[in-house]
Amino acid sequence: MAADVLEDIDARIAAVLAEDGRCSYTDLAARVGLSVSAVHQRVRRLEQRGVIQGYAARLDGEQLGLPLTAFVSLTPIDPAEPDDYPERLRVLPQIEACHSVAGVESYIVKVRVASPSALEALLAQIRATANVSTRTTVVLSTPFEDRPVAGLALRAALQDGDPVG
Repeated sequence: MAADVLEDIDARIAAVLAEDGRCSYTDLAARVGLSVSAVHQRVRRLEQRGVIQGYAARLDGEQLGLPLTAFVSLTPIDPAEPDDYPERLRVLPQIEACHSVAGVESYIVKVRVASPSALEALLAQIRATANVSTRTTVVLSTPFEDRPVAGLALRAALQDGDPVG
């Protein structure tokens, strides 16, 4: 099991990249105290292991014409049906994320749409496509999102001698 845990230096590399995925190898090397070639090799290994799963741009939903974000909880109408909701819902591009959860609901999906009427239409599509009942929470504002994994940031801070808390 210990082989699955990241070495401290790999955790620091991952923490820096989680915070700034566009960080150059030169800057990354300086921040973690390795040579550029060593950092490049370690990043490549982290990608191959699946620790780093990709790099993406964060987009502003409002500027894209999708200012309304909501979380929709899904509960099966017929619990005897196969649990293939993610596959059924994958065709709906307004669904940004799908999470399997414990509790009353089976899944929670995050959606972005242009308006309340677009949300209403999407909810009807979700219900028809997946044969589920829904409970919706509309997001009023998002003080923060897409934070780096907490454990990595904490490990990196402790390694650098930064105060925590």
